[in-house]
Amino acid sequence: MSRARTVLAVAHGRPYTVAARETGRKSAEGVAKLVARFNMYGLAALETRPGGRPPILYGAAERHRILDTARRPPVVRPSSARRPPDRAQDGTATWSLTTLQRVLRREPGLERLSTYTILSVLHDAGLTWQRDRTWCDTGAAQRQRKASVVVTTDPDTEAKKS
Repeated sequence: MSRARTVLAVAHGRPYTVAARETGRKSAEGVAKLVARFNMYGLAALETRPGGRPPILYGAAERHRILDTARRPPVVRPSSARRPPDRAQDGTATWSLTTLQRVLRREPGLERLSTYTILSVLHDAGLTWQRDRTWCDTGAAQRQRKASVVVTTDPDTEAKKS
């Protein structure tokens, strides 16, 4: 949004220094580079380009596999890929990052999976680590009622995240 405002300010005839000041940029040199990139690539120059971070190694399928393993289904089916941790097999009753990493690294395509990647996938899905050593959906809570357990959700979850 800020890049578009900068290009529009220059298009309206403002000098680079004034356009930089109006749109919160630090220097006229950055505005000049943005305008040159806009003249070369068009609207694609306004999109965020990858910075100094490494390329994304895991696509949607791998992220889905991580989430499937981390989420504990209410009923475990033998044919299901999703399973809760087993005390005998995994050495714990709850999924921690290192336990998830150990289990997921056994699967093909996830041999070099890091705990940071697992954490970012879980956070992107709206899961948070709780004090009782479980992963819970942000904004959802289980409440004990007389008849059964009810899941309540907070309608303002997204507003509170940002």
